[in-house]
Amino acid sequence: MHKLSNKKRVGIFLILGVAIYFLSGAVDELRVYQGASVAVFVVGISSIILLTGYSGQVSLGQGALLGVGGYAAALMHIHFNAPIWICFAVAILVAALAGALLGLAAARLSGPYLAGTTLALAVGLPSIANQFGLLGGEQGLLFDVGFPPLSLREDFTQYKWFFWISSLATLLAIFWLQNVMRSRYGRSWKAVRGNDVAAELAGINLTRNKTLAFTLSAGLAGLSGALLAMTIGTVSPSAFPLSLSFSLLTGAVLSGVTTLGGVIIGAVTLVAIPEIAAAIADRFGSSEAVTNNLPGLLVSTLLILTVLFVPNGPVEQLRARREHRVNK
Repeated sequence: MHKLSNKKRVGIFLILGVAIYFLSGAVDELRVYQGASVAVFVVGISSIILLTGYSGQVSLGQGALLGVGGYAAALMHIHFNAPIWICFAVAILVAALAGALLGLAAARLSGPYLAGTTLALAVGLPSIANQFGLLGGEQGLLFDVGFPPLSLREDFTQYKWFFWISSLATLLAIFWLQNVMRSRYGRSWKAVRGNDVAAELAGINLTRNKTLAFTLSAGLAGLSGALLAMTIGTVSPSAFPLSLSFSLLTGAVLSGVTTLGGVIIGAVTLVAIPEIAAAIADRFGSSEAVTNNLPGLLVSTLLILTVLFVPNGPVEQLRARREHRVNK
């Protein structure tokens, strides 16, 4: 399979950066906000692809690690008035540390035991956050990064600023992740995922590699959580519910859990679902209870349909068909 060189990947990312610049000025505020949300989900979904698709470890609690990153960034901003990039760096480091601790335990678990452990984390984190005044309790903490620099044009709104920051952080994260996945660590994770016994016999340290995968995945999740907190302007238990973990997992399955090629598909779908649900509810005059639960139903339905019909994701499906035609 043809692989892009580093120079070509840099060129692609530069083109994407220019496209983002012009796109932010060509669409309305709602679409700019949704664009920032897509960037948040791209990073969050990528963290699951790294953990599950490459190292074979299933996490049902990724939303909790987003919460760790969001709270870490907000606390740095509130108590130290740190610049936004410092807040993001701290979010990555704190979430990565949490992931390392979780990874050490996860290295001894697999299958439903690992999934259950991470699920317990997703369920328990909101309750823990509610108990500490430092974390703002149920109301949470404000995360106001301020207005865009004065050097930018006057019509450059705060949402455009969020979109720029989120997009830049996402491009850098994906570029870094692609290089990691092509490194010896990525090859080791694939070996462990394929057959951990054979990998261990080949000299691969299972505990170290599984823990490293959890650590790096958690760091990405922490960045996603910090971006999410910046975009919505607050961090609270309700911003990182259990449903967020399942949404990210659904996005990863839609993207194709073994490749980054379709990650944008999963992210755009997750952002579009609330709007689609609202349109359906308005069309049929549904009650408030139905309207509130319809997005979750759509996410669940998409997950089931994807697993049944395109389990490897649409990008991998198209790639497999193309290779099949070539080999005929």
